[in-house]
Amino acid sequence: MTDTPFPLEPTTAEAQAAIRDEFAFFGDWSERYQYLIDLGRKLPDLPAEWKTEEHRLHGCQSMVWIVAEGDADKLDFHAISDSAIVSGLVYLALRVYSGRSAAEIADTDADYIADIGLAKHLSPTRSNGLAALLAFIRDQARRRL
Repeated sequence: MTDTPFPLEPTTAEAQAAIRDEFAFFGDWSERYQYLIDLGRKLPDLPAEWKTEEHRLHGCQSMVWIVAEGDADKLDFHAISDSAIVSGLVYLALRVYSGRSAAEIADTDADYIADIGLAKHLSPTRSNGLAALLAFIRDQARRRL
């Protein structure tokens, strides 16, 4: 088990609201991409033994490794990517979902993606990777219900 900075906010709804508020500060997408990169740098590194094919997220062009730990009461996710922007996307997803109950995770749609305009500004490969990441998180939650 590794340390995780999440959750930052008490609920998924509050995490998504905080993300919306933070991204509203930026006037253009070059600033938002830089912010994503900065967020990705805050992710704790994964232990080498977790950076294996077993923990690799498929469906993502970049290398992404993700590990789920916990039970129905609290599910923690640990993840990182070899891509700076993708690490930022991972950070946002973990901010919303990690450290929550399986029920809260399963019941929460990732509204922040559309709310901040992210869906319109990601390449198709990054969109597919983000969809795979969110599907993995929700699948892990459903398995623990």
